[in-house]
Amino acid sequence: MAGSDLVHVVDDDMDVRKSLGFLLATADFAVRLHESATAFLSTAKVDLDGCIVTDVRMPGIDGIEFLRQLRMRSHKLPVIVMTGHADVALAVQAMKEGASDFIEKPFDDQVLIDAIRSALANRNQANATHPQSVEIHGRLASLSERERQVLDGLVSGLPNKTIAYDLGISPRTVEIHRANVMSKMAAGSLSHLVRMALIVESKP
Repeated sequence: MAGSDLVHVVDDDMDVRKSLGFLLATADFAVRLHESATAFLSTAKVDLDGCIVTDVRMPGIDGIEFLRQLRMRSHKLPVIVMTGHADVALAVQAMKEGASDFIEKPFDDQVLIDAIRSALANRNQANATHPQSVEIHGRLASLSERERQVLDGLVSGLPNKTIAYDLGISPRTVEIHRANVMSKMAAGSLSHLVRMALIVESKP
């Protein structure tokens, strides 16, 4: 087993840690379980490899602060953040703080496994100029003004009802625009959509 296939599960819920540990072990990952971000940071070496799966809501150091601490200590591991449906704004903030992906709970096992494999495969490209930035700009240009407004709301982490209120339209209309945005942007998930928008934002 290569060290690069190591997954650190950081979660304060023991049942979640154990179930994720079992799932990832059966998917042929090496797994280390940590009961908190504090516990992880207290034992983490500078030359860590692999990736981290953590929850955005944890007592003490939460997922957002965890990401900041990792960056301050120059850890480069990709971080996948698990989030409840009501925590999309936090998840968007996590991606702005450097998370490689976020997954809404409850999620299918394969979704997490695929996200980990993708994070591990792409971890060395994080600081490179993103090859898709030109393509993403082209997709953005295909959005109508209203679709762009809905996208801006989603990337800000706003729920559909808030976007609807801000734009003076119904939540159902927001859902239709949101579906059109996902389709035109070729986004497979909300995290994918947010990641594309952040790639464009960060481009000099």
